Amino acid sequence: MKKLLCLSITLILLLSFSACGTKPGNSVPTNTPTPTETAEPTETPGSDQDSDKESILDGSLESILDKIYETADLSEGFRDFTENGLQTTVITEERRAYYLGSEDIEFKEALASEPVMMPSAYELTLVRVNEGADIEKIKEEIRENVNPQKWICVGVDPENVIVDSIGNVIIIIMSDNEGKALHEAFLALEGQN
Repeated sequence: MKKLLCLSITLILLLSFSACGTKPGNSVPTNTPTPTETAEPTETPGSDQDSDKESILDGSLESILDKIYETADLSEGFRDFTENGLQTTVITEERRAYYLGSEDIEFKEALASEPVMMPSAYELTLVRVNEGADIEKIKEEIRENVNPQKWICVGVDPENVIVDSIGNVIIIIMSDNEGKALHEAFLALEGQN
């Protein structure tokens, strides 16, 4: 059954690529970001947008990501998607504009959780910045420049882009349906350190 489902999804993707008029060479993102308007940050209880937090999330970004997915109140279909349909990509300096919206953002390490195949637009990115970095300035630069329409034929509503942080770890969530639950799971990690 899974093989049939994967084959069906692959066929649908191939048809959608041809319907959009894409060519294989055109799907590779460039390092030149396309600035898009993003929503103003919303005040979220417990987020560091309304207070200075000095806490630092312990552990690797991979373990933080796993904990977010494990504890988030996700729909059953999306939970299955997180277990079977996502891959983790280490973000290099050469790819930071694609994931963070700017080539100027300095970071210690970063990774993105994104679909193996792109049936819908979704991405959760974690960035650990250097100690002493201006977190608020970096978050604002990401908000202003990250591209929620960067995928082929699909995109996320700019109002559904979340950029927040705990300590020196920034989270970027682009999801039209599950962003709030993922954000709340991230914020809940602060009290666990």
